[in-house]
Amino acid sequence: MSTDPSASHLDSAPAASAAGPLAMVGLGRMGANMARRLGRAGVAVHGVDADGGARSALQGAPGVAVHETLEAALAALPAPRTVWLMLPAGGATQAVMDRLQQQLAPGDLVIDGGNADHRDSSRRAEAFAGRGIGFADCGVSGGVWGLENGYCLMFGADSAAAPRVAALARVLAPAPDRGWVHCGAPGAGHFVKMIHNGIEYGAMQAFAEGFALLEGSQYRLDLAKVGEAWRHGSVIRSWLLDLTVAALAEPDALNAVQPYVADSGEGRWTVEEAIRQGTPAPVIALALMSRLDSQGRADTANRLLALMRKGFGGHPVKAK
Repeated sequence: MSTDPSASHLDSAPAASAAGPLAMVGLGRMGANMARRLGRAGVAVHGVDADGGARSALQGAPGVAVHETLEAALAALPAPRTVWLMLPAGGATQAVMDRLQQQLAPGDLVIDGGNADHRDSSRRAEAFAGRGIGFADCGVSGGVWGLENGYCLMFGADSAAAPRVAALARVLAPAPDRGWVHCGAPGAGHFVKMIHNGIEYGAMQAFAEGFALLEGSQYRLDLAKVGEAWRHGSVIRSWLLDLTVAALAEPDALNAVQPYVADSGEGRWTVEEAIRQGTPAPVIALALMSRLDSQGRADTANRLLALMRKGFGGHPVKAK
């Protein structure tokens, strides 16, 4: 599904038959399952990861050949080569990008599927274009369920690279005609994924707060049963609710984890963008602040608040 009216050819090309071989760099939870899904569909995948355990886990997967080095994976690809990165944003991704600029040739294509900052993606696209190498940025959503259910893909690419990315997207998506979108120029894919994750922050926070209020009531509610009822016919039914109910159905699920919620960076970038635009996004901003609070980043402020109350009102404080 392309947002560019002039690129209707993206919707009409065949699926797996148009998706050529590629190297998948980064075989973590997402990269490994994406390699498996492509391989099962008949796309030749050459996987590479610095971790031996990650490589071993993919040994014998249909359609997937595993290599110890990036150079070996690149050597196994016919020209023009396609390299898909599924690496953590930041230094790890940039280090591989720097190597690829030296090792790839004009006509080759790099696709960054990690959660990168869209500004970095725009900059990288310009750097690769200067060497005649294509670049696309692709936001990927679907988590550990994507292998069986398919992934949602949001990619940015120019008119030359877009058909090659779309051919792979059709295989990775839930169906060839849905679950993927060509968002626009390089950078647009990661921008759309950033906003997607910001919305995710807010939705998760709303569910978490709602169930906390249910648990704190005087009615001794069975949270899993309430959530199960909401899954059917309710306005708030969703996959996030499905996952929440599944977690609550496990005995002592809430007591088994620490109240610590990590943030991948996408929420921070979304709030930064809201400030840059001057567009109010209070729910997403507060959801991010709640995550930072869970990480202990509010501890100093909370201690100081306790000391202020003691100072002006003589209120007692709890000793550490």
